[in-house]
Amino acid sequence: MNFLNTFQLFPILDSALSLIVGFICGTAIGAERQYRQRSAGVRTNALVAIGAAAFVDLGQRVAGDVEAVRVISYVVSGIGFLGAGVIMKEGYNVRGLNTAATLWCSAAAGACAGSDMLAEAVLVTIVVLAANTLLHPVADRINRLPLNPNAGEAMFVVRVVTSQDRISAVRRQLFEELDRARYPVRDIEIEEREDGLVEIGATLVRTAVIHAEIDTLVAGMVKWPGVANAYWENELAD
Repeated sequence: MNFLNTFQLFPILDSALSLIVGFICGTAIGAERQYRQRSAGVRTNALVAIGAAAFVDLGQRVAGDVEAVRVISYVVSGIGFLGAGVIMKEGYNVRGLNTAATLWCSAAAGACAGSDMLAEAVLVTIVVLAANTLLHPVADRINRLPLNPNAGEAMFVVRVVTSQDRISAVRRQLFEELDRARYPVRDIEIEEREDGLVEIGATLVRTAVIHAEIDTLVAGMVKWPGVANAYWENELAD
C-alpha cells in the first residue's frame, strides 16, 4: 500500500500544525466578521483559511516549494470566485466588498500557514483584524462629514415624459441626442405614471457638466413629437 510509504510522523505533525494555525487565523478573522453580522462569519473564514493551508501544504509535500507557489496562485484566483458570491448590487449601491476582501485575506493567512510561515500567518491575521476594527470608526467619521457638491462626482438624470406609443422613438432619440452632445448614457429606466404617460430617465455620470448646456438640450427635447415634458436633476453619485 502506498499509504505505508507516505505515512511519516513528522511531516504529518508539520501538516497538522499548519492546519491548526490556519484554523486559528481564520477563526480570529471570522469572529470579527460574525460580531458585525456579516454574511461570511466564523465558519466561512475558518474554512477558507484551512482549505488554503491544506492545498498549499499538499503541493509542498508532493512536489516541493515550486509546486506550492503554483498552488498559491490557484488559491488566489479560486478565492476570487468565492468572494464574488458575497457581493450584491442594489441599484447604485454595492454591498459585500469588504467581506469578499476579508475572505481573500483569510486565504492569504491560510496560505502562509500551509507554507510553514506560521509567524507570517499570525502577522497577516493581526493586520487584517486591525484593518477591520481600527479603520471602522475612521470610515464612519468620514461618512458623517458634510458632502461638498464640488468635490464629488455628480450623477445627472435627464427625464423625458411621453406617451406609451412613443416610448421606442423617444428613447432612441434621447440616446442619439445625448451621445451627440458627448454625454453617454450610463443607465436608462422607464416608469409608468398615473396619468397614463411614461417617464424615461437617462442616467449620466460625468465629473464636469455644463448646466447651461444641459438646459439647452432639455429645452430642445420638449419640442420633440409626443413629448409632454422634459427636465433634468442631479445628485452626488455613491
